[in-house]
Amino acid sequence: MIAQIEDSDDSDEKEELFRQLADKLAAHATIEEKIFYPSVMEDDTHEQLLESAEEHLQMKRILADMLALDADDEHFDAKLSVLKEEVRHHARDEEEGKLFPVVRKSFSKDELAALGNECLAMFEQLIDQEPRMNVPAETTQAASLDLAI
Repeated sequence: MIAQIEDSDDSDEKEELFRQLADKLAAHATIEEKIFYPSVMEDDTHEQLLESAEEHLQMKRILADMLALDADDEHFDAKLSVLKEEVRHHARDEEEGKLFPVVRKSFSKDELAALGNECLAMFEQLIDQEPRMNVPAETTQAASLDLAI
């Protein structure tokens, strides 16, 4: 979706695509912070999960900045580029590269399937509620993961 935004020359289309992206990223972050991270918190994931919450904060700050801009603002594309890199790093390097392999070893397939279903149900609930609108209020500090280890 980021590539579609980058490739668009129509500011209205860019703004609509960005709103969709912002909703998906906001919903994704909320699900991870409220369901996934607390569910997989163990001694060997603790530091990684705290770092992930900080990465979410960085992403939310960029999203909040972008939500306040028009798509034709000179800073919009620059911020989109930074957002793209933040998302890529978080998803590929941190989650897929470090966190998920540890989680797969610690939980059964049934446990992971149940967790996935819970996350999907929350996503379906959140996505129609314009979760991007909550992002500006979530930019002062990283989410508390309600962790008790």
